[in-house]
Amino acid sequence: MVSAGDFKKGVTFEMDGHTFTIIEFQHVKPGKGAAFVRTKIRNVITGAVVEKSFNPTERYPKAQVETREMEYLYEDGGLYYFMDLESYEQIPLNLSQVEEALKYLKENDIATVKSLKGVAFSVAAPNFVELEVVKTDPGFKGDTATGANKPATVETGAIITVPLFVEQGDKIRIDTRTGDYMERV
Repeated sequence: MVSAGDFKKGVTFEMDGHTFTIIEFQHVKPGKGAAFVRTKIRNVITGAVVEKSFNPTERYPKAQVETREMEYLYEDGGLYYFMDLESYEQIPLNLSQVEEALKYLKENDIATVKSLKGVAFSVAAPNFVELEVVKTDPGFKGDTATGANKPATVETGAIITVPLFVEQGDKIRIDTRTGDYMERV
């Protein structure tokens, strides 16, 4: 069982005969009245997104979710193919299932695929990835007093905020959980 007060992004639970995963959550403590948890949850089977508020003391059964390491192979006609590293079985997933992870995945990268009762419903990129900067504005010498940042596009198409000294062609490490620049490699 998981209580609503312990909700975090990615937690999967069962409610009203359906299985949901938390997309966004916010603990709210109004000045007057009881605290509550405001969430945005996704039905893992249908993909429908619902906004719902919970009392922090409410408890729900945790869903039995399987996680497997799979290799991202390629995209074809709106489907994204992943291969199980043990059985070599390939599964196609649609954009809504891989959208968050796709910002940080290149072909042949390893990702974590979550499935419920044998049906895959979400993909997570590794916590840290190293990607090459393919487009960014040049920094200016001496323009570091304010700790300024600039946008940079990496090879997967994601736009990351980086320090001014990062240039086109540099490889950078990114924390995929937050989308933050970590360091140059």
